[in-house]
Amino acid sequence: MGRLFVITLEGNIYRCKHCHTHFGLAGHVISKTFQCKHGKAYLFDRVVNVTLGEKEERMMLTGMHTVVDIFCVGCGSIVGWKYEAAQEKSQKYKEGKFILERFKILGPDGSSYSIIQDAQLGGSDTE
Repeated sequence: MGRLFVITLEGNIYRCKHCHTHFGLAGHVISKTFQCKHGKAYLFDRVVNVTLGEKEERMMLTGMHTVVDIFCVGCGSIVGWKYEAAQEKSQKYKEGKFILERFKILGPDGSSYSIIQDAQLGGSDTE
């Protein structure tokens, strides 16, 4: 295995809940209104320090999408997914964008969310 290079960001940073590896800046958040199986999720236009899983077709509330799961390079935990392709024309804006599941990351202020806090929201873009 090769040497692991980790990018360090400066500013208002979202990072891994487990190992604190940096993922993205607050300025790269496109939307905070997405949902996943476990509650809130944020749509980012770019993230760092993640590795990509295998492409797969996944039916979501907004239609069929080709996605890849994304994993933290620091600890290997799954933290969200990347939209590779969307079949619905209205969903094409998601292509190339990233979802970070809120309960798996720390916000810029160091806050974290639990599944219980988001449980009342219901619904999911992944189901």
